[in-house]
Amino acid sequence: MSHFTAIKTEFTEEQTLLRALEDVRQEFGLGEIRTLERIRGYAGNTTFAQIVVGTANPEYDLGFVRQGETYSLVADWQGLRKIKPDQLANRLRQRYAYHTVLEKLEAQGFSIAEEAVQKDQTIHLVLRRMI
Repeated sequence: MSHFTAIKTEFTEEQTLLRALEDVRQEFGLGEIRTLERIRGYAGNTTFAQIVVGTANPEYDLGFVRQGETYSLVADWQGLRKIKPDQLANRLRQRYAYHTVLEKLEAQGFSIAEEAVQKDQTIHLVLRRMI
């Protein structure tokens, strides 16, 4: 029996979310990223999503559905047992924040002079701004 489950997120900007998804694709074994399609679940059941991501299981996708101002992460997780929803959501949150911060800093004239990822996945940035 198909059971699409939605996980509420705080993601509001589609382009930033797409960049974050691109960042984590390899880590989570995700496939092609598409927009405005149906995600697939058990027995061919589908539901519409603004962003659709292929997975290692060719019969299942995960997606992001716009609900008001934010997106929800939607999937039939029964067919995606190798992907832990909380781990994926947490990494996406980190990468989304990273891209949001970079965009805002670049708008203020900053550039990255140095970037390091710590063992605990904390990102350390050294910024530079020409005056």
